[in-house]
Amino acid sequence: MKKILIFNAGSSSIKCQYFIGELSVASILIEEIGSKKGTNCTLWYANSQDTHKIYISNYTEAINEIVSMLMHSGVLPSIVDIDGIGHRVVHGGVDFISPTIITNRVIKSLEKLIPLAPLHNKANIEGIKIMNKQYPNIRQVAIFDTAFHSKIPYYAYLYAIPYNLYEDFNIRKYGFHGISHSFVSKECANLLETKIENMNIISIHLGSGASISAIRGGYSIDTSMGMTPLDGLIMGTRCGEIDPAIGLYISTETGKTIEEINDIYNNDSGLKGICGESDMRDIINSANIKGDRLCNIALDMYIYRIKKFIGSYAVALGRLDAIIFTGGVGENSSVIREMVCEGLGSLLGIVIDNEKNSIKNQKIINKDNSKVKICVIPTNEELSMARDVSKLLN
Repeated sequence: MKKILIFNAGSSSIKCQYFIGELSVASILIEEIGSKKGTNCTLWYANSQDTHKIYISNYTEAINEIVSMLMHSGVLPSIVDIDGIGHRVVHGGVDFISPTIITNRVIKSLEKLIPLAPLHNKANIEGIKIMNKQYPNIRQVAIFDTAFHSKIPYYAYLYAIPYNLYEDFNIRKYGFHGISHSFVSKECANLLETKIENMNIISIHLGSGASISAIRGGYSIDTSMGMTPLDGLIMGTRCGEIDPAIGLYISTETGKTIEEINDIYNNDSGLKGICGESDMRDIINSANIKGDRLCNIALDMYIYRIKKFIGSYAVALGRLDAIIFTGGVGENSSVIREMVCEGLGSLLGIVIDNEKNSIKNQKIINKDNSKVKICVIPTNEELSMARDVSKLLN
């Protein structure tokens, strides 16, 4: 069985999982890299948890700490035992449409894509370069969030702007959360004992970031995020779908720069912009218990946007066999699932069973008379990536 390390580098954190075959042996989370208050380091293994706080100033130190924690715990006797390392890369552009062995040439190509996802890709690539430098004899693989959406047809991925902008700068829809959408759609087919080639699925990934994908025969044919992870659904701090002229209006009225407006769209909008909260648990509590007006408005907007995309993707698919709820909110909030499905029975045949919906870890939550299966499937992007790495190395 292959021994695989999976890395997911964020703007100030790194997640790592160690797999032997398909078994996750250990997980590590390094948070708040560069913080003057210190960096939280947590290792989970063999039903144990080891947490400590030290000062880590950069990614090199963070990766060294990850390797040290794995080895000192005895989970990983030596780094040379590792067969391969997988790295999540958010944006693969038009060139990277499948898992790819990392070379210096690949790294240079990835660096050119940083402007398409500056917060995510820059961190992803930095982690790749450090591991490539420190462990050059271990084969490394990049797995792309955009790859699952590479078969979206031209009429769905093109924008109605001058065509030469697409030709010259590759301005188009790419889509994200592809690793998650791919994983849960396959799990859904297995759960329902149906070949995925015969299924039409709408996958709804709801977390701090959120997106919906229309999946036909195992391939994404449309998705809510666009050229960047900003488009589509209302998210924790991201605005989602918006009139492009609003940015120009804000600039004219307030004097804010493009960079400042982009920061507003990404970090101060979405649920946080509407009601001041970005955590769905807090919003539901304030709306239902405290009767907070802005939290109720945020919930209504959030649910309406999801329903609108479900309707449009049901039309695009032509037939709908199943919808999937996944991601932190999708998997854990029965309230959100109930609100999303409410009223979709007569038009789309989506009928939720509220009793089943309230049961923790219940994977199929539709009523018997529902024409569409409603599934709750925990995503496991790391396992999906480990499978891809193992397959590619074989």
